[in-house]
Amino acid sequence: MESLPRDPDTSLLDFTQAEDKDKCILSSDSFYSSSSPHEQKTLPIDDRSPLRGPQGRFDPYDSSEEYVGVVTLPNQVRQKAVKKGFVFNLMVVGESGLGKSTLVNSLFLTNLYTDRCMPDVSEKIARTVSITKSTVDIVEEGVNLRLTVIDTPGFGDAINNNDSWRAAVHYVDQQMEKYRRDEIGLNRKNIRDNRVHCCLYFISPHGHGLRPIDVNFMKALDQRVNIVPVLAKADSLTPKETRNMKAKILTEIDQYKIKIFQVPDCDHNNDPFRQQDLEVKRSIPIAVIGSNTVVERDGRRVRARAYPWGIVEVENPSHSDFVHLRNMLIRTNMQDLKHTTHHVLYENYRINCLCKNPCLENV
Repeated sequence: MESLPRDPDTSLLDFTQAEDKDKCILSSDSFYSSSSPHEQKTLPIDDRSPLRGPQGRFDPYDSSEEYVGVVTLPNQVRQKAVKKGFVFNLMVVGESGLGKSTLVNSLFLTNLYTDRCMPDVSEKIARTVSITKSTVDIVEEGVNLRLTVIDTPGFGDAINNNDSWRAAVHYVDQQMEKYRRDEIGLNRKNIRDNRVHCCLYFISPHGHGLRPIDVNFMKALDQRVNIVPVLAKADSLTPKETRNMKAKILTEIDQYKIKIFQVPDCDHNNDPFRQQDLEVKRSIPIAVIGSNTVVERDGRRVRARAYPWGIVEVENPSHSDFVHLRNMLIRTNMQDLKHTTHHVLYENYRINCLCKNPCLENV
């Protein structure tokens, strides 16, 4: 079969088009040679870039062709999160008289116990451990936090406190089970998260470390909730006694293999919260002082406790670790507490349920 003769001009035209095509491919490869096939980086932005506004500020919403706009994704997530609001469930456990209610009011600048009445001695002897919940909406700069504080009145008040931890364990498991049933249900749009995200366990300053009731409670709940040990009424101890008490508590926590909440390390050395995280880690167990009284001191109005020998300021780092506790709970590690609750503690609970009855879910 003979091939038809090709026109020399046509052959030359085809060769020229092929060469131009190769040039286009070469220029395209050279443009993306600085990044991997799955990652394309935008060009660096200098002070003269058109992506900066008239005042020289970086404008993430500029429609320049050199800019993709990925940096705006955190803003989108923030807007949706602020619109939805935040939820935080805090459990406080400790015997009566350790200042649990006062500390919670001091932390969140609110009064959760307006209608609370203190029982007399006869009522304390007769009653058992119960669970009470108080919920308040806190709005700050347009950000809404729905705070639920779970209290355990009657804990540690009886003569025999062997089973005083059962009420708290039952409540935590109940909320885990409720969330799990809602999660596998048909309608999962409006699931309410009532799981306990953090438990502040108050340790008496008048003992010599942990008591049996402290060990039993924390051992019973350390696989179910984030436990943060708190040394209550630190103003009743001298600085040396506080340091010795903290060291004794940490030694016994390690001795009994109690798992407490570990503040995660910062990702980068230049993280703005790195110093705060280091201070929180050094202060555990956190020695706190609570007060709802505002006094005048050096021309400033501060929350403090007034004694004949002087004034103890609640938010003074040299007097207590109150500021470190507030930073950890609200400003730096609230999302870490919720993340650990959902991805570690709740997942362990869900896996245990599946192991007991594999027919509950199709995995």
